[in-house]
Amino acid sequence: MRITYNAPVILTYTLICTIITGLDTTIFMDLSGESQVGNISRYLFTVYPFGSGYMNLNDPLTYFRLFSHVIGHSGWAHMVGNFSFILLIGPILEEKYGSKMLLSLIFFTALVTGILNAVFFNNALLGASGIVFMMILLVSFANVQKGKIPLTFILVALLYLGQEVYQAVSSADNISQFAHIIGGICGGIFGYVISGNSGKTSTGGKPTGLDNLTNF
Repeated sequence: MRITYNAPVILTYTLICTIITGLDTTIFMDLSGESQVGNISRYLFTVYPFGSGYMNLNDPLTYFRLFSHVIGHSGWAHMVGNFSFILLIGPILEEKYGSKMLLSLIFFTALVTGILNAVFFNNALLGASGIVFMMILLVSFANVQKGKIPLTFILVALLYLGQEVYQAVSSADNISQFAHIIGGICGGIFGYVISGNSGKTSTGGKPTGLDNLTNF
């Protein structure tokens, strides 16, 4: 019996976030007390509103932050809360859809939430919460048949996204709910589109007909 690196995208993602969080809470901790976010995540792995000092269209880091914000976290509790779900759901999705596809979906979700937050909100955003909700909605399509919407997806959408919509309306700080909702919408769209193009599953564990979808 041996330990295998069974889900390379999920495990590598987890490892990167663990290292960044570890550095942020030790060597690169913000000693000024102005922020709970460590200096690495604050400067490299957080997306800010366009027009702020951090988001200038002439700065290459601006475009990097639109993706990289899903790596930064405000501390161990924030990271562990997200990756408790990602490590549970992610390997299932990676086995079903393949590493390349799952990585594309993560990048696309990060980009969408990053752009929308930078354009429409005045607050900073970091963390993998949007990825978590994308995976939660996407996994509800795991056993879907072509042309059908599973009842489990509808229930998950009502329970998870409904709760986030309610909290966004009732809370003064709706930034995290926004990321959850957008991530969930992305997961639902991905699941529906992929199931509509996949048909039967091949013997290799990856749905057929996905080649045209790897450039999300």
